[in-house]
Amino acid sequence: IQPGQTGLDATLGYGGHTSHMLACLKGEGHMYALDVDTIEMEKTRKRLADKGFGPDILTIKHLNFANIDQVAEEAGGFDFILADLGVSSMQIDNPERGFSYKKEGPLDLRLNPKMGKPASEILKELSKEELENILEENSDEPYADILAKNIYSFIRSGMEVETTGQLYKIIDKTLNFIEDKNRKDLVNKTAARVFQALRIEVNQEFEVLHEFVEKLPKILNPGGRVAILTFHSGEDRIVKKAFKEMKNSGIYDDVCRNVIRPSKEECHRNSRAKSTKMRWAIKAK
Repeated sequence: IQPGQTGLDATLGYGGHTSHMLACLKGEGHMYALDVDTIEMEKTRKRLADKGFGPDILTIKHLNFANIDQVAEEAGGFDFILADLGVSSMQIDNPERGFSYKKEGPLDLRLNPKMGKPASEILKELSKEELENILEENSDEPYADILAKNIYSFIRSGMEVETTGQLYKIIDKTLNFIEDKNRKDLVNKTAARVFQALRIEVNQEFEVLHEFVEKLPKILNPGGRVAILTFHSGEDRIVKKAFKEMKNSGIYDDVCRNVIRPSKEECHRNSRAKSTKMRWAIKAK
């Protein structure tokens, strides 16, 4: 990143990536940043402004990154773009958002709490087959069949699945046949996959990602670079396939041949980095 360039953080979150990219601009050029979460977006706006990154160098928009073409109309082309597809720590750590099985709260899982239906409502509308497919497609869940059957049965029998704790209890009961000494750990990993699968469904994350990678070449300047961080094999497959196809068609001059993973040291510092994969592409000049 060079001073004077124009960049985009497609997923603002806490603003950590944005602040590092802004520092590289050294007061010249401009950054745009997008987020669908109005609650956390305003907190991050203030946090970055307190660091000296005001509207003269940073424009923050309440916009889904599937609509990057809209911000490009204002900004023109971008020299660099970053998208971090992980849920931000602020969202995970807030029990009112329902992103984690570890904390009791409403089973919501919406990235934009003002749009769409919470996970608790969507679960009531799904058939057993639809739920099983979501668990398989969105999180490669090995127990998708029995989990879908039990969750569906609990809801149809009139039992409430309105909170994170209620869903966790169903998952725990479903896996009561496991007698392994590490049973608790296996249940927790299963719960993490179930919550991930539901979050992806609630927010239509795969559809949004497809739209994003299709629009990228249209808003990147010649020689412009994009880096995407994924946290799930389904996301990584979408990015890998799109980059490869566009490289073969001459749209990208170069793409990441091997996925980039965090080092052991980084994972030790930040346990949430463990499942991260990064891929990059450079638009042809």
